[in-house]
Amino acid sequence: MSTPPPTPAEPPEPAAGPDPAPEPAQALPAGPPPPLPPEAPLAAQTVAQTVAQTAPPARERPRRRRGRTALLLACAALLGAVGGLAGGYTVQADRAPTPLPPLSQAKLSYPQKPLPEDEAPEPLTAEEDRRVRTDGDLRKLLLDRPKGTRELELSPDIDGWLSPSAYAREFENPGYMFTYLTGGDLRRVASTGWEQGRYRTVSVSLVQFREEKNRFALEYAQGQQDYMSYEDHAGNDGTALEGSGNGRYYVFDEPHRESGYLPMYRARAIAQRGDIMMDIWIYDTKPIAKRDIRSLAERQLERL
Repeated sequence: MSTPPPTPAEPPEPAAGPDPAPEPAQALPAGPPPPLPPEAPLAAQTVAQTVAQTAPPARERPRRRRGRTALLLACAALLGAVGGLAGGYTVQADRAPTPLPPLSQAKLSYPQKPLPEDEAPEPLTAEEDRRVRTDGDLRKLLLDRPKGTRELELSPDIDGWLSPSAYAREFENPGYMFTYLTGGDLRRVASTGWEQGRYRTVSVSLVQFREEKNRFALEYAQGQQDYMSYEDHAGNDGTALEGSGNGRYYVFDEPHRESGYLPMYRARAIAQRGDIMMDIWIYDTKPIAKRDIRSLAERQLERL
């Protein structure tokens, strides 16, 4: 016979321990609880909903036309201005004319008819009117050729006068200079020159303009002075010529050099007096002193 399996023993009951600690109670508010908001009565809510559903929609307010007020104000201002102008004109027209003040000069300062020859005033002298001197023979105002000098081989065209084309040929761009001078109302050119020593050459020109509308002599003199400070010309601003107002004289910084020729030193003086532009040149194979060109310019300016 087989022996039945043993029955497992029941586990022992746990020993009774101490009772668990009670959970702490939640803290109560210090004061009484806030009152609840009162609820609207059900009947009032029903009436409000019914009124909202049955009420007709609000009518939209018509828009106001813009600019109407501004137009009315503008019309009122215009009418006021027109009315004031008309009223002022009416008042002024009814008044007596205001007499003008008497003239400060009762009689004319010049006679209505030419005076007889015995009563006519004497003409102005050259000291009183510069044009008396420059309107005559312009060649007489040129410097006299110094003693011991020789007449320049390249003499002017006809007895001290240079034509516009001959004068323009002395510049690097003869065509432009001819157009500029004739367009500037050139009147005439008087010129003289001489040779001094072995290689020194002096040239003096007086260029006169009509100047009926513009001051071409001053414009021409300033135009010639403007480019003298360039490196390919004098290379400096020159020195002011005392007593001239706008005259300057220049001694070129560097001589003109060309292969096979001696160096050429140059000096120039430019000034304007009235309707005449004065132009003086000195050429030499040796350096030129400032006093040489200044002395010529001062003496020529005195004769103008």
